[in-house]
Amino acid sequence: MSPTPETAADVNSATRHSGKQDSQVIALALKSPPERASSLLEIAQAKPSPDQARARYLLAADLVAQGQGGQALPLLAGLAEAYPPLAAQSLVLQGKAERASGQLGAAQQTWTTVGQTYRDQPAAAEALFQLGQTTPSQWDELIQSFPAHPRSVEVAYKKLIENPDLPNAKALLLVMARHGIYHPQALTLVDRLVEDYGEQLTPEDWQAVGFAYWERLSYKAAGEAYSKAPATPQNRYRAARGLQIGGQRAAAIAGYYALNSEFPDAPENATGLLKLANLVDAETALELLDQVTQRFPEQAAEALLAKAQTLDTLNSAQTATQLRETILTQHSTSATAADMRAQYARNAGTSGNWSVALKWVDALLKDNQTADVAPEIGFWGAKWALKAGLGEQATERFEQVVRDYPESYYAWRSAVALGWEVGDFQTVRSYQPVVALPTERTPLPVGSETLQELYLLGQDWDAWATWQVEFSNPQAPTVEEQFTDGVLRLGVGDNLDGIFMVSSLSWRDKPEERTAYAALKQHPAYGQTLYPFPYAQSIAEWSSKRSLNPLLVTALIRQESRFEPQIRSVVGATGLMQVMPDTADWIQAKTGIPDYDLDNPESNIELGTWYLDYTHEEYRNHSLFAVASYNAGPGNVADWIARQNYADADEFVDKIPFPETKDYVMSVFGGYWNYLRLYNPEIAQRLAKYRSNDAL
Repeated sequence: MSPTPETAADVNSATRHSGKQDSQVIALALKSPPERASSLLEIAQAKPSPDQARARYLLAADLVAQGQGGQALPLLAGLAEAYPPLAAQSLVLQGKAERASGQLGAAQQTWTTVGQTYRDQPAAAEALFQLGQTTPSQWDELIQSFPAHPRSVEVAYKKLIENPDLPNAKALLLVMARHGIYHPQALTLVDRLVEDYGEQLTPEDWQAVGFAYWERLSYKAAGEAYSKAPATPQNRYRAARGLQIGGQRAAAIAGYYALNSEFPDAPENATGLLKLANLVDAETALELLDQVTQRFPEQAAEALLAKAQTLDTLNSAQTATQLRETILTQHSTSATAADMRAQYARNAGTSGNWSVALKWVDALLKDNQTADVAPEIGFWGAKWALKAGLGEQATERFEQVVRDYPESYYAWRSAVALGWEVGDFQTVRSYQPVVALPTERTPLPVGSETLQELYLLGQDWDAWATWQVEFSNPQAPTVEEQFTDGVLRLGVGDNLDGIFMVSSLSWRDKPEERTAYAALKQHPAYGQTLYPFPYAQSIAEWSSKRSLNPLLVTALIRQESRFEPQIRSVVGATGLMQVMPDTADWIQAKTGIPDYDLDNPESNIELGTWYLDYTHEEYRNHSLFAVASYNAGPGNVADWIARQNYADADEFVDKIPFPETKDYVMSVFGGYWNYLRLYNPEIAQRLAKYRSNDAL
């Protein structure tokens, strides 16, 4: 039985202003189509309301995706009038349902109506794309009207590949450079644009090219492109920095001097002068560092330390010491002061001078509480207090780390020290925590009503496509825009860039940006984006078969590949769990696993979890050694154990001789802790209560 369509004039206003509050449909949106079908149908058959319109849309979208367009049509009849936020999308969906049911003429008429009635809305791009399947001129209009829409990027790429000699190839290549950076072949096409049309590009075009190269980590090419872009502080800095990273020392020096000359007071120039000081002789470097100290107070501490280090090389130890003291007294809250205090604390702790070490720890936690190094030194302060026989003080210090730095690896180590049931290195394998995934979403900080509605309904591709049109300034996004961009990228499987966009918000340094960032960290999507659950079912199944903690496996995959199923390392490690082909062959020979495909997530997880099980067996289920072995190989880990014979696991981690493996171990277990604190109700509640009680 299908619902009766209505004109819904009486519900338009309510729909337009309705949020997520008390929405049964939004509470169902993250369930799978089979799980939500009957509930959606019941709501769709109810009397007209905002939620009834949502239910009709979501149920119809599920049916169209399943190829049951005929069953979707009654749900879609009149829905555009009943559901203003998704009016255009409802008609686009109706056209797809009509096509699926064999009514091609009706579908084309419906899409034509979208293009005429909603010509300025992103949904019109989808209508033009569908019409272009049979009328190619519609694709030209699509690219002209909506160059940022993913369908335009798709069409531009298709045209360029099928006919490289198109008369409008330059325009299509610019579409790829400006709007298709996420495309797998983006850099190849940007290279082609530069090679074939470099002499015709405007400074604004070169800025787009530079941004594309910069975002894809092709820094030498980015530097060359930015040097031809409009003269702005950022463009001048990126030109010089890109050339420096690319090994073009002389050009980089000239670029930094140009930045200093053209934009002497810009914040980018402070960073540029610091970079330039590393490229010139010592005498010139000292002059440059003095300029930074005098003109840029916020970077003065960094400049003073660089000057002290330069003076050390010139055998001016006394002056260098005085400069370091100046940093601690006159720039006490700087990141540079924090790093210095951390090193002094470590030096004292290593030598067994616990009282001095703890004084440096306390100074750091007082003046540099938000420094990146604070949780690490806070944790070691607790360990040193234990060694000094100050048990009660050690407990207070562990509690401080958990309370003030709950996202850190050291919060997990502190929770273990406090006796929390969170799995330690020797028990985490067998620990099977309860996992409660989110059941619905919270509106994003920016974006149109249409975008918000699509996002809340779990229509991720449509939400992301809408955002591509709305996101007008991707080269200089606000904090809220960058956050929204990261969240939406994750929804379409761009996990690598999505996680990066959200995690790199911590780099923002302007006061107003820091305030906005602090607020967004409370948004549910913040943690869920940084620590997502792609392939959750496969991970759970293979973890169960291997008797592995699924959150540990999830954290390892996040570190290895950011859940990108076909990613490859420079040495050939492949897929989600970065399995080496030779290792896969060895596993197959030992186990008789049938033919495998490392690009296939299921096959990759099967082999990767087998190997993680193997490394655990090699080290008697000691997960620290097993995870380190997964990265560095069993031979290296066995050698470290034999040579060092660490009795303390934290000291073992701290002294792993391979920096890559040390960072890897801390990232995997830090990720495990974050999955636990975000998705295990007991730990999440304990942390919330713990922090709340401390604030009273």
